[in-house]
Amino acid sequence: MAWYDEAIFYHIYPLGLAGAPEHNPYAEPVPRLREIFPWIAHAKEIGCNAIYIGPLFESEGHGYETTDYKKLDGRLGTNEDLKEFVKLSHEQGIRVIFDGVFNHTGRNFFAMRDLREKREQSPYRDWYQNVNFWGNNEFNDGFSYDNWGGYNIMAKLNQRNPEVRDYVCDVIRFWVSEFDVDGIRLDAADVLDFEFMKALRHTANEVKPEFWLMGEVIHGDYTRWVNEGTLHSVTNYHLHKALYSGHNEHNYFEIAHTVKRLYAMGGNRPDGLKLYNFVDNHDVERIHTKLWNKAHFLPVHVLLYTLPGIPSIYYGSEFGIEGKKTYGTDAPLRPKLNLADFGDCLKENPCTKLIAALGRIRKEHPALSYGDYQELVLTNRQYAFARNGCGESIYVAVNNDDNGVTLRIPVREGGTYLGLLTGNRMEAADGWIEVRLSGCGGDVIALEGACVNGAEPVDLAAVKERPDEARKTPTEEVCREEEMISLREKKPGFVDRAASEGKPYDCMTIEELQEAILSKMEKNGPVTEQMLRSVRENNHQGSLLNWVRSFR
Repeated sequence: MAWYDEAIFYHIYPLGLAGAPEHNPYAEPVPRLREIFPWIAHAKEIGCNAIYIGPLFESEGHGYETTDYKKLDGRLGTNEDLKEFVKLSHEQGIRVIFDGVFNHTGRNFFAMRDLREKREQSPYRDWYQNVNFWGNNEFNDGFSYDNWGGYNIMAKLNQRNPEVRDYVCDVIRFWVSEFDVDGIRLDAADVLDFEFMKALRHTANEVKPEFWLMGEVIHGDYTRWVNEGTLHSVTNYHLHKALYSGHNEHNYFEIAHTVKRLYAMGGNRPDGLKLYNFVDNHDVERIHTKLWNKAHFLPVHVLLYTLPGIPSIYYGSEFGIEGKKTYGTDAPLRPKLNLADFGDCLKENPCTKLIAALGRIRKEHPALSYGDYQELVLTNRQYAFARNGCGESIYVAVNNDDNGVTLRIPVREGGTYLGLLTGNRMEAADGWIEVRLSGCGGDVIALEGACVNGAEPVDLAAVKERPDEARKTPTEEVCREEEMISLREKKPGFVDRAASEGKPYDCMTIEELQEAILSKMEKNGPVTEQMLRSVRENNHQGSLLNWVRSFR
């Protein structure tokens, strides 16, 4: 058992939360990170015991074009400010992990600056991947190089170069010695070299007991990354997609199928793969925006906190705020927030109260962290399962229908059961309990005698009663569907340029890769609007490359 096995994360994008300028002026440091200090106590109040914060280090713009791995971005302050942030977190029993952007660097990183100045004579010419001195780019460097996502502002490191591996491993050692960080979220892990990740895992095992490596992975078999040799965990984008679309489309089969598939990836171990579960983050729209029926905020979060994996809340979403992507910018997903603007949220905001209650329940019932997973009831609109372990069985039931329902659920023991969210009591009879769920409701259920602190009922109706939003009004979704249909109907079929023109996938644009994936899907049967949407919404080039190559 390690600290991350029982973690509940609070995810902070610091440049956004602190309201930093969009572009780095490289001027005197401004200690904006200190404005985030009160959020540490807030994270603890809502039940989180770990913080993922990043990107943090000196960069040119959004933080993922790093120019100095050993210096806090001047827009956030100095290294002393970051030391204090971690120290305050640890004092409150909260672990901290940083964003590790090791796939690529910014153009002003020392090695790239030297390469641009000295070209063939630079000792760092082999630090970057596929440097071609016969090529050029939009910056007129007189050479070209591989990048991330088609953006030359993020130059891809040659991770097979021992000097690059040693440098990054030294950065990790520095972060531990300088800041006492507890782990790293590896950006773009799905395009990192596997031998490179093995070196990072070796360093993680060396620098600190229980130092955690979690990778950003979109698609694929997660066991390629999560194993004893590489990473401890990855981002669970499979479940992320299932959680919102399974509610929007009244399809709990999608969620249950996804859970079973992911659980099987872990060899059906009691605690599975311990994937990093989330419903939104700094790259995707807020869950309150994605849900057609805002009342589904409740069952979505019940599942987030009770399904196998490690739950994470993205800053601000505990208040039920909106956040929609706009063309060319992710800024609406990464807003500046003032904690004082949300008042006494634990008493006044029903969404925050729900999150805090779920955090308390998860901490008090270790079966939710270590127990196995057993599906009990499954229809399009109702879903129930058990988590068994640590000497207890916890039962979870959710309802995505507007109307209330009573479910009959099998239980392992007789006695009185308690709904930890509703306060409802249920008597077991002949090995069954009857669970009453409100429309768009949910509950977490345990034997009353095993509940040390009992239940603290949440006003579930208040969570669902969002003025002018409570009913499904998918105007924007309809527009998006129409856009998808028009894209689908613009020609008889999708084009795989690798097959038709011999163009390598590595040389394709994001749009061409999406088209190639859809072409391969089309060969296996009709492309549904849901399939079309999932492809069009993925704009990660590395992920798309992995996806298109996965077809047989």
